[in-house]
Amino acid sequence: MTHIEIRHAMDPVSARQLDTAGLREAFHMADLFHEGEIRLVYTHYDRMIVGGAVPAGASLVLDEVKPTGTASILDRREMGVVNIGGPGTVSAAGETWEMGRGDVLYLPMGAGPVTFAGQGRFYILSAPAHTAHPARLVTLADAKKVKMGAPETANERTINQFIHPEVMPSCQLVVGYTQFHGGSVWNTMPAHVHDRRMEVYLYFDLAQDARVFHFMGEPSETRHLVMKNEEAVVSPPWSIHCGCGTGAYTFIWAMAGDNVDYRDVEPVAMEDLR
Repeated sequence: MTHIEIRHAMDPVSARQLDTAGLREAFHMADLFHEGEIRLVYTHYDRMIVGGAVPAGASLVLDEVKPTGTASILDRREMGVVNIGGPGTVSAAGETWEMGRGDVLYLPMGAGPVTFAGQGRFYILSAPAHTAHPARLVTLADAKKVKMGAPETANERTINQFIHPEVMPSCQLVVGYTQFHGGSVWNTMPAHVHDRRMEVYLYFDLAQDARVFHFMGEPSETRHLVMKNEEAVVSPPWSIHCGCGTGAYTFIWAMAGDNVDYRDVEPVAMEDLR
């Protein structure tokens, strides 16, 4: 069974007027992972689709997604799949990939219906594409690793780049995840924006009673959302995106837009945050 929700894009002036409930309705994505279901959110931020598939030992097929206007989801799109659960398989275009926890699979435009099976919890990301690149499974060992931060600033972390120009090509998607070293809880602070690309975060590996305070909004008009395990948040191009957890966590970052340059960001000075 596939459930699809649509999120329309919002400008920064309108976002300033929202209360907590309004912010969560516009940007927060909960309940993506339900056993025996595929749940998708079709956003109007660079047409990114965000979702989860939990086959729970059986199999689930993702094919037609009506908002795309095509017979099958990958007719004019590419897809990234991250397994945040147990062992499972993903099948498309006559191939099947075994996916362990932390593995990332890239599927190109034209790959056809996608079948999820096994005990995996599959996080789905899809953006429009104009050409087909080869499908590829990328493990954590294959990812490019960038170490940043320091214990003194509580942001010592390793950025693992998977669907990335220096690892494998794609049309729009750039996907990876960030893991924190012991005692570090701050992500991507000092903050930045990137007006040419949207971004979406999925926070996971949180304890049941842990939370991440996700910061968003214009640099001069910051807001926050309280996130729990396996919840996602969409970040418009005009918004900062950073967070601080009450304990250990991992977050998956994904982008789509004008380019795939991970370094194409506009830093925000600490003194300019409000």
